[in-house]
Amino acid sequence: MDKEMGEEEKMAGNLVRVREFIMEDLPAVEELERLCQAGLSSDQGYNGGGDDANNKNSKKKEKKKKKRGMSLYVEQIGDPFARVRHAPDHVILVAEYGDDEQVVGVIKACVRMVSRGGSSWRKAKTKKYVKAACLLGLRVSPSHRRLGIATELVRRAEAWCAARGAAYATMATTASNAASLSLFEGRFAYARFRRPLFLGHPVHRHRARVPRAHRVLQLAPPFAAAAYAALFPPTPATDAAEFVPADLPALLAHKLTRGTYLAVERSPADAARRPTSFAVLSVYDATRSLSFRVGGAPPLLRASLAAARALDRRAPWLHVPSVPDVFRPFGAYLLYGLHMSGPSGPALLRTLCRHAHNVARKNPTCAVVAADIGPNDPAAAAVPHWPRFSCDEDVWCIKKLSSVATNGNAGDDAVVDDDWTTAPPPAVLFVDPREF
Repeated sequence: MDKEMGEEEKMAGNLVRVREFIMEDLPAVEELERLCQAGLSSDQGYNGGGDDANNKNSKKKEKKKKKRGMSLYVEQIGDPFARVRHAPDHVILVAEYGDDEQVVGVIKACVRMVSRGGSSWRKAKTKKYVKAACLLGLRVSPSHRRLGIATELVRRAEAWCAARGAAYATMATTASNAASLSLFEGRFAYARFRRPLFLGHPVHRHRARVPRAHRVLQLAPPFAAAAYAALFPPTPATDAAEFVPADLPALLAHKLTRGTYLAVERSPADAARRPTSFAVLSVYDATRSLSFRVGGAPPLLRASLAAARALDRRAPWLHVPSVPDVFRPFGAYLLYGLHMSGPSGPALLRTLCRHAHNVARKNPTCAVVAADIGPNDPAAAAVPHWPRFSCDEDVWCIKKLSSVATNGNAGDDAVVDDDWTTAPPPAVLFVDPREF
């Protein structure tokens, strides 16, 4: 079978042309998104030929209640460059097929500076930051699969990123997406790397209660950047945070970051006493770039949720925790930079999540507050979430593109890289909401 596929790809090679995206390609790319979203029953968009290499944009998140068949669909809306534009080096590549130059495939890529981990940081001189490429949004038209188009798109995207100094390439998919994993692990030698948890909670109509014993403060972007620099320092340590972007101050000041919030305990008896516990997180508005939708829900569940909403409208004083209509497209607010410290840290982080819920409920298009967190992060146990809006299917894969990883700063001496691909997972896995 592999031999036959290789022959098919060789025959199709002369018919495929990969080039950079131009705005005239937008209708064709949007049509690809639509085709790869329709009629999905298993691994979204990548069920046999090579189109979806990305976990966050147009994929199916399998629920823990798999027997019910509920799935959370995510698709991009608006600016086609939205998920890569923040990186100084970014590109969208499209694949044309045949003499009519029909656009039948697309992939996005960006190269950015991120902090990296590694168990041997204390044994070898390794750079704090590394140039890492992110491949996402791989799509191939269902009518043009098994022609080597996905392979050529990934190959060209990797070459583009390597030419811009990327030392590593990363991609994300789901554990159940056998076709995507086969393409990247089998053909391109990517290795499974990290398994973030997606934790979501519905936004209710009523305000969530914030304990009086807790005080929530909003940090201005410069103070937030200073706080995160102290919390997530890219220093030689086995517990260093991974994938913290070098341009974190720009993310904190981004127009879609609704704020960075700090929670501490009130101490009226000793106001000057330094707090022993605190929690911090930032809130990002993804309603303009992502659209979510729950599919596969049983009719009884749909009816019960609709009844709860109707009751809440008629008797709001009952404070029924009615869930918005998540069976139609809705938006989400993403939490990032979650951190807690001290004996009361978990309670303070839960308070911040409630505060984020109250911020999100002011936006009528937002129905879910969600966070991607590393499974080893203590914060994961403190984040309120519903199993039906959460999953542990995400898989990040990584590949080494060069033998030397540099941080791109002029004047730095070259250093030997201790191979990030084999490093054990740290406690903190930073997920950039701009690439969700």
